[in-house]
Amino acid sequence: MSKPSLFVAGHTGMVGSALLREMLRRRKFAPLTATRDRLDLRDASATLAFLQQHRPECVIFAAAKVGGIHANSTYPADFLYDNLAMATSIVHGCHLAGVKRLLYLGSSCIYPKLAAQPIQESALLTGVLEPTNEAYALAKIAGLKLCAAYRKQHGHLFHSAMPTNLYGRGDNYHPENSHVIPGLLHRFHLAKESGQPEVLIWGTGTPLREFLYVDDLASACFHLLHLHDPPDWVNMGSGSDLSIFELAQAVAKAVGYQGAIRTDPSKPDGTPRKLMDSSLLRSTGWAPAIGLEEGLALAYADYLAAWEAGNLRTI
Repeated sequence: MSKPSLFVAGHTGMVGSALLREMLRRRKFAPLTATRDRLDLRDASATLAFLQQHRPECVIFAAAKVGGIHANSTYPADFLYDNLAMATSIVHGCHLAGVKRLLYLGSSCIYPKLAAQPIQESALLTGVLEPTNEAYALAKIAGLKLCAAYRKQHGHLFHSAMPTNLYGRGDNYHPENSHVIPGLLHRFHLAKESGQPEVLIWGTGTPLREFLYVDDLASACFHLLHLHDPPDWVNMGSGSDLSIFELAQAVAKAVGYQGAIRTDPSKPDGTPRKLMDSSLLRSTGWAPAIGLEEGLALAYADYLAAWEAGNLRTI
């Protein structure tokens, strides 16, 4: 008997690649993928045609236009349009094509800037968003709500997960548009190699952040897919946070950099604290397996391998 197919939208990214690894490890689904030049997920007609042709049993939507504070602040129109267009294409396309199950991946930035900590799912739409990533957050909120609306109106098992800050194998190391951990790994590596006496990090270093290794996210996603009646959306996090300065120290240790670390208070900090309450997901039997120290070591090893092979992602 052939395995049911699972379409991973965005399979070439860090998250999508981790999902494929987990899928192959579990051996319960046949992977279905499409590269960007074959399928533009912003194109609703093309997305529907693809889904109708291949008829996947399940879809995990891991595609997104992503970036750090600089990228989100500089290109808000791109972040809002691209992510909103992809969300509407995939959700409505799954509805019309008869896809039985859709897991939509969002982001912790959907919650208000000053939400009570740790952030529960019920905090959604209770306050003002963080301005530096508002465009991305609005698109992800729309996708989450779209899944819930189609589930309510049409009975489809469309549900969502909101991961905390992710890092790990296959990350993007663009010097300006990357997220904080890959950005720090790249900068500390270059500083170590060049003998740079100090590294300057953005902001005051005081904001608190939570991080989850991407393979833990993948295991959580497949755990959700085996729940018969999952919540409309759940938080996915490690359950602990640390300051950006403490993170920089941890990255420096993982890299082996021994110089000074300085802060630049003239640069924006973003949200003061963002810790997810993942108790709802944990109550279903899932827990992360990879701690930050181990995860940073794995991420740096992957960085070095990609650097030496000449295929480090910097786009």
